[in-house]
Amino acid sequence: MSGASGKVPAAIHVSPEAVVGGPIAKLRDGDIVRLCAHRGELSVLVQHGEWDMREDAVAPPPPFGTGRELFALMRKGADGAERGASAMLVAAGL
Repeated sequence: MSGASGKVPAAIHVSPEAVVGGPIAKLRDGDIVRLCAHRGELSVLVQHGEWDMREDAVAPPPPFGTGRELFALMRKGADGAERGASAMLVAAGL
């Protein structure tokens, strides 16, 4: 993801966490997310009780014929940050 690394906040830095049950999987449309670039923190402004009761979101079925199939391997094989968040490493069995 050239150009989306370093100090530029980008969704690709957090999206793999949803795949492995990270808290971002609990985000819903309309939630307010606060990004603090100074502390490197993302915060969701949702009441703790409501947050704790939420289930992880279910990924939508992949649409075909719109070009999204080009990156299907990346979406399907995304891994957690602790393991490098790399679909290619997962596909290689590493």
